[in-house]
Amino acid sequence: MAFTAADVKNLREMTGVGMMDCKKALTESDGDVDKAIEYLREKGLAASAKKAGRIAAEGMAYAAVIDGMGVVVEVNAETDFVGKNEKFVDFVKGVAATVAANKPTDLDALMACKYNGTDRTVTEQQQEMVLVIGENIKVRRFAFFADGVSVPYIHAGGKIGVLVNLEVSGGIDVSEIGKDVAMQIAALNPRFWDKSQVTQDVLDEEKKIMMVQMENDPKMASKPEAVREKIVMGKLNKFYSENCLLQQDFVRSDVFAGTVEAYMASAAKALGGTVTFKDAVRFEKGEGIEKKQENFAAEIASMVKG
Repeated sequence: MAFTAADVKNLREMTGVGMMDCKKALTESDGDVDKAIEYLREKGLAASAKKAGRIAAEGMAYAAVIDGMGVVVEVNAETDFVGKNEKFVDFVKGVAATVAANKPTDLDALMACKYNGTDRTVTEQQQEMVLVIGENIKVRRFAFFADGVSVPYIHAGGKIGVLVNLEVSGGIDVSEIGKDVAMQIAALNPRFWDKSQVTQDVLDEEKKIMMVQMENDPKMASKPEAVREKIVMGKLNKFYSENCLLQQDFVRSDVFAGTVEAYMASAAKALGGTVTFKDAVRFEKGEGIEKKQENFAAEIASMVKG
């Protein structure tokens, strides 16, 4: 029995399984949809598709340098327990290695790549992991730096992954400098890397808020506008020091007293070279994903009523 592209699309909507697997199922089943669904269930693919609807907000953020390329990925699972599972961690590392080997342009391109060391695509390997582990697992995002010197940092076993990219001269080892900067990023999550990135509209908004605050303060409202303007400029400098990485106070004050920018220059000079911050990526697992709120009391009550 022949089948059409519409049949493939329909089967995909019914099962949630990928297009290629649906096409293969229909081919194996001579176009019979019921047999195709049975085929997918036998292969375990339909079961993994069912799990795909469940919220995955745990998992792991992972950063590494692989063959000279800095890579950071986030892979999600449903529970924190699975996030520590050895097979899951190996899968995450394999995803990072796949990124390093293929330099994919986006997530769809990554999912279509051959998973590191196998003939399966990343999508197929992900489906396999769902079946093996029994939870929804999802490769969420990735980033990489092909140039410069990258330094990775993983906080709290994968809660946060940070990748710092530096320009280095003098042949110095900047791994400790990079790690210190990455730890600062993990801890404070700055809005900007440098004050040069702060746009005029952001400054205008901050200035507007500060001026209104002073107008509402009886002590400040009575001051001449020129004085208030001067105070605002002083507060904007504080805005830079709170929101811009390189202008922030270096958190490890036991090591260096001053800004992150000054720390990097001083530490590099002591090693006999120079270092310039180029870019960074910070992934926090589950960031922006609305987690399911469990109400165990209500769940138990409903079971008793049933």
